[in-house]
Amino acid sequence: MNYENKLEQIDELNNQIKSFRPISKDLLKQIKEYYRIGLTFSSNAIEGNTLTETETKVVLEDGLTIAGKPLKDHYEASGHSEAFDCIYDLGKKKSITEKDILNIHRLFYYRIDKENAGKYRKVPVVITGTDFVPPVSSKVPGLMKTFIAKIPAMRKKLHPVTFAAKLHEELVNIHPFVDGNGRTARLLMNLALFQEGHTITVIPPILRGDYIALVKRSQTGKKDDTDFVNFISCMVYESTKDYLRLLKATKKTK
Repeated sequence: MNYENKLEQIDELNNQIKSFRPISKDLLKQIKEYYRIGLTFSSNAIEGNTLTETETKVVLEDGLTIAGKPLKDHYEASGHSEAFDCIYDLGKKKSITEKDILNIHRLFYYRIDKENAGKYRKVPVVITGTDFVPPVSSKVPGLMKTFIAKIPAMRKKLHPVTFAAKLHEELVNIHPFVDGNGRTARLLMNLALFQEGHTITVIPPILRGDYIALVKRSQTGKKDDTDFVNFISCMVYESTKDYLRLLKATKKTK
């Protein structure tokens, strides 16, 4: 599938969204919950979580367990929801620290593995289906500090969508945690988008194959990430269109 860069179209959609501001607190709350469910479901589903979007909603809103579904899947939903709240809080500032990233992972992961939640891995990891070998664990702390130090310059130089995509890419390449790297990367990407005034972006599980293939492509050969960045720009474009649709639908009902 061909993914074309959508940055100009995203900027145009955001200009349209500005005409709906200020947005009421009640509507903002509803939109936040809409994206909490959507992002939690989609990000977990990409990693093999078996909860449907409706079941994710039941777990998060009603606190119920779904018969026949693994307890781990429920923990992933609850943890991702807490990490989602974290990025909303961090979205009020224009900086991303090492502590922020560790805390995002900790919130997502502590129900599953308290010992490793919010801590860098101390063991090697093997990623199936690719020749990419993540850095050895002893290099992770230093690589993360270098990564964090680059963020302000990246933010200043790049379009917000490109910036967010590259944060995702770099975190996945370092692979700093024993598990939950993909979900932490997608949360980090959304934090960067949110801080720059863009909407929460969902990668639909139906595009899982394309998404994973493009991540792998950016890690191998010449490490050309153009296709991956373009893919993310398409996802941001679609999510921004969806956000504008919500605003227009709400306006019609008034």
